[in-house]
Amino acid sequence: MSTTSDSSPAETDAAAKDLPEGNLIVFDGICVFCSGFARFMAKHDRKAGFRFVDAHSPKGRALYRHHGLDPDRMETNIVLFEGRAYTRMASFTAAMRSLGWPWRALTLLDLLPDGLANWIYDRIAQNRYRLGRRTCPLPSADLKERLLDG
Repeated sequence: MSTTSDSSPAETDAAAKDLPEGNLIVFDGICVFCSGFARFMAKHDRKAGFRFVDAHSPKGRALYRHHGLDPDRMETNIVLFEGRAYTRMASFTAAMRSLGWPWRALTLLDLLPDGLANWIYDRIAQNRYRLGRRTCPLPSADLKERLLDG
């Protein structure tokens, strides 16, 4: 469900002014892995207070552009945590770091060289529709109450 955008720099600047702030996860709502990650985070995140944006929505697309990513390719989740933006494997480990133990143990993935960690992430991202179904269950109650619209 990708739509193309021919927005001008002025439209992009205007959209950037309306971007949500705080701890945020931008995820591909069509991908079973990505939406599963968002549901998992909504269920287990009690400290960081993440809110969520579907990458296909206007806000999600604006966030992709704001962070120098192509919203039509949707190659990665974006995790905004404590004022920093994380992508690829770093997005996953930043989210796990926010949860505390035992999930924080998954930050051991940060010990992998960036090239290897991102190669692994990219293989999963590039094959995510083949590896899982393209339709996801409705958002959980935890996720629905923190999901930002469009």
